[in-house]
Amino acid sequence: MAKLFINNSCKKGTIAPEIYGHFSEHLGRCIYEGLYVGEQSDIPNTNGMRNDVVEALKEMKIPVLRWPGGCFADEYHWMDGIGPKEQRKKMINTHWGGVVEDNSFGTHEYFELCRQLGCKTYVNANVGSGTVREMSEWVEYMTFNGVSPMAELRKRNGHEEPWKLDYIGVGNENWGCGGNMRPQFYADEYRRYQTYVRNYSGNAPITKICCGANVDDYRWTRKVLETCFEGTPAFLHGHMDGLSLHYYTLPETEDDWNVKGSATNFTEEIFYQTLKRGVFMEELIRRHGGIMDEFDPEKKIGMMVDEWGIWTDVEPGTNPGFLYQQNTMRDALVAGNTLNIFNNHCDRVKMANIAQLINVLQSVMLTEGEKMIKTPTYYVFKMYSVHQGAQLLSADLTEQGKAGSGKNELDKVIASVSEGDDGTINITLTNNSLEAAETVEVKLAEDADAYGVSKASVLTGSMNAHNTFAQPDAVKEEPFKDHKKTEGGFIFTLPACSVVCVRIKKA
Repeated sequence: MAKLFINNSCKKGTIAPEIYGHFSEHLGRCIYEGLYVGEQSDIPNTNGMRNDVVEALKEMKIPVLRWPGGCFADEYHWMDGIGPKEQRKKMINTHWGGVVEDNSFGTHEYFELCRQLGCKTYVNANVGSGTVREMSEWVEYMTFNGVSPMAELRKRNGHEEPWKLDYIGVGNENWGCGGNMRPQFYADEYRRYQTYVRNYSGNAPITKICCGANVDDYRWTRKVLETCFEGTPAFLHGHMDGLSLHYYTLPETEDDWNVKGSATNFTEEIFYQTLKRGVFMEELIRRHGGIMDEFDPEKKIGMMVDEWGIWTDVEPGTNPGFLYQQNTMRDALVAGNTLNIFNNHCDRVKMANIAQLINVLQSVMLTEGEKMIKTPTYYVFKMYSVHQGAQLLSADLTEQGKAGSGKNELDKVIASVSEGDDGTINITLTNNSLEAAETVEVKLAEDADAYGVSKASVLTGSMNAHNTFAQPDAVKEEPFKDHKKTEGGFIFTLPACSVVCVRIKKA
């Protein structure tokens, strides 16, 4: 029996809502057909945005949306995506599928989408093939409320008032598709480019995000920080607010990225191998965070894990460049484990953006014409949304046993616990075992007998269970009933291969 001891008098920090963020790139059918169908579409929409998708994302409480990439960001020139749609430049999306990008979804459309969603904005600027002036003028176009060429251009294009830009990424994957730069070179470019991200009078400061490492490239983290902080020990004050990290869980790949494994057809061994690789996120946060602590011991710079999730082979018969993949209970467990890890490191992790929002990689929704379905990952984000803005509580999980075996062995149960403003305690747990349920004895340090379960839900199924357009509700959030009150706490019985959320509150 696993034991979870919750010290409900010990609050360890705020879980940033942005940890539950998302990512939308001009890739495959993420933007076009997924989010945006155009004003003239027969699919119900508001200003071109799909009504069904927008409503589902609002229900999931999406906190922030990153755009326009990804690799696409460092070949995106923002002025191609403004003005009358019939006059916008067309281009070939060389990164993703070699299809025509008509730029009908640009700056105005992105901010309209975020307005409808009620979420924060995160724009990635072009450092790889763009210029300082181009980036600076884009910030001016988006945020300046005075008399200037870019503000006047925005007004002529139909938006009188400036938008609120919450986050800006100064480049993307500049160690690879964003320019194949060395860390020292990129860091010098970051120092230069970020200088011209102006916080115009009357606007809230824009959070500036520096391009961090790919997976376990700890040298990149150290060299970038050394170069950025050289001669400027107070560099972080207003110059660097976040450092990104990218990590994709590849089910089968060791060296050959062309074979990642099927999204739905896999063995139990591959299931456990995938989950084990997913929880590698814990080590990445700890080790990159340790380097960041040397330069930023007060943790003022947030770790922004702005690309993460499972990356499998595409679905048979689809464009390889569109990265369209299905989504199973395996994905749900990777999401549940990862979000618990982020919560438990909320002192350093301040934002994360799963890749990607819809129809691409580990998406929360899939569309097919006018049809839309929610994936198992969607339900995990919806269940875990109770942690957004809550206080992380000290929680010790012991005797939880192991799932898998050998090199693929991992903790059977992974959990995180928070307390909301109304005093509700939120407990999220995963059972990573395919073979057996797991009983968890929950004890509270204070006032245990005053608490009762106010709501409990579970997501469970076979390891490759997934939703299809023919069976859209094969996997969905259900009431969780296997809990009982005990002296000093509770007992939960987690089904095999499950994600559970239990909320307890004083009567």
